[in-house]
Amino acid sequence: MLTIEKYSFGVGDRFAHQAAAQLRAFQKLAADGVDVTPVWNKSNREHTFVGSEPQSVYDAAKVAVDKLGWDKPWHVDADHIQLATVEPFLPCSDFFTIDVADSIGKAASDSEVEGFVDRHGELIGTLELPGLSSPLNVTKDDVRRVAKQYLLAVKEASEIYKHLESAKGKDGVIAEVSMDETDSPQTPPELLIILAALADENVPVQTIAPKFTGRFNKGVDYVGDLPQFEREFNDDLAVIDHAVKAYGLPEVLKLSVHSGSDKFSLYPIIRESLKRTGAGVHLKTAGTTWLEELIGLAEAGGDGLELAKEIYVYALQHVEELSAPYASVIDVDPKALPDEATVKAYSGTEFASAIRHVQSNPMFNPSMRQLLHVSFKVAAKAGTRYTDMLKANEDIVGKQVTENIYDRHLLPLFVG
Repeated sequence: MLTIEKYSFGVGDRFAHQAAAQLRAFQKLAADGVDVTPVWNKSNREHTFVGSEPQSVYDAAKVAVDKLGWDKPWHVDADHIQLATVEPFLPCSDFFTIDVADSIGKAASDSEVEGFVDRHGELIGTLELPGLSSPLNVTKDDVRRVAKQYLLAVKEASEIYKHLESAKGKDGVIAEVSMDETDSPQTPPELLIILAALADENVPVQTIAPKFTGRFNKGVDYVGDLPQFEREFNDDLAVIDHAVKAYGLPEVLKLSVHSGSDKFSLYPIIRESLKRTGAGVHLKTAGTTWLEELIGLAEAGGDGLELAKEIYVYALQHVEELSAPYASVIDVDPKALPDEATVKAYSGTEFASAIRHVQSNPMFNPSMRQLLHVSFKVAAKAGTRYTDMLKANEDIVGKQVTENIYDRHLLPLFVG
């Protein structure tokens, strides 16, 4: 079976121009003595918005790998796929984020639920697992409730996985199961029950993405209770370690943090947990690279800055339209958005400072950053004008991309 490496890190590249700049960050980290595997990801929704095809992600990554002589593993993630959308991803992906959010909460039949409860008496009672902050107390009613909520989602994951395996074979599929895009976080006992159900369905899940407590908005830092996240993360690590041994799940199984990118306050917690336990992790960064492109164009000045300003002004005039698909993962305060006249007067440094995620900078504007984060299809509408600008300013744009991934993400997460 194709297996995921211990540490892996998702990079998005909306316009398929920054793969080499992204890869340079991983090369720098490897030179520091830490190997982290890049996983290029792009969802069907993003392809639809931009007008690209899944093959373009693989092609761009392969060019970068060959150009830079990268001789370590790398993967291409079919991000948030379902049966209805997976086909174009099959030839060019080896990592598949199976999204079953739509089935969570749809009640399984009473017979299926009771069958699961009867098979898994070991889940009931007080479970004292190494590494837990406190024992898990699970009743039969708890198992029944969780099974009713998640069994259909697990069966959907199984159906999708079987389709993947039939198309690519076990040696062509790394399976992640995503359960984070739902209203309620999964508790550690719920995660254990879900993993037992995945094992029942013979899904060799290698990474699992639960929903954690708190806000994971796109492009900005975590909003929530840090000690609570630390307990949840460590308890989930303990649950995964137990589930691998108890249910024969792949030994490489690890947590996937669907971060929405830039969860800087969580990185020290995750780093220390990995160091203490020896566990692996997958971090899906989402689309910060597109923002680094805008930052680079702004810093370049001239036509690049003018285009960056035009994209923002259009976004400002279409806040609701652009925000709607991402309403659950952004918090844009319209009152905090600078008006058109203010932004048109910005220098390149001021525009870049407003959206570069440096919280100590008084110019930094998280609402402006989030709005632009979800406005990449505005750049897509500009077509070759935008992509030609990226080519013309390749060096300064690429510098922003590499520094962002290396300095703000990889170093604090894996080195400290």
